[in-house]
Amino acid sequence: MSTSQDHAFVHAHSASGALQANLIKSLLEAAGITVLLSAESAGAVIGLTMGALGTVDVWVPAERLAEARQMIAQVESAGDEVGDTLRAGAADLGE
Repeated sequence: MSTSQDHAFVHAHSASGALQANLIKSLLEAAGITVLLSAESAGAVIGLTMGALGTVDVWVPAERLAEARQMIAQVESAGDEVGDTLRAGAADLGE
C-alpha cells in the first residue's frame, strides 16, 4: 500500500475491530506516525466487530514500522494487565 506522497506503507497490525484500530491510530499519530486503516467493507456494512470481517489493518510508513510495533505491543501488554485487574476485581465481588 502506498499514498500519493510516495511513502511506502507496510502492515503493522491487525486490530480486533474499529475501536481498537482507532485507539492504536490515535496513539501512533500522537507520536508523529502517519497511520492508514483498512477493513473489509462487508464487515462495516453488516456491523461485524469480531472475526475476519471485523478485523481492521493498521498500516504505517515502512521507516516507522519497528517503532509502531513496539508501541502497539506496549498497548496490548497494558490492556492485558487491565483485563487481569478487572477480572480479579469481578471475582472478588462474586465472593
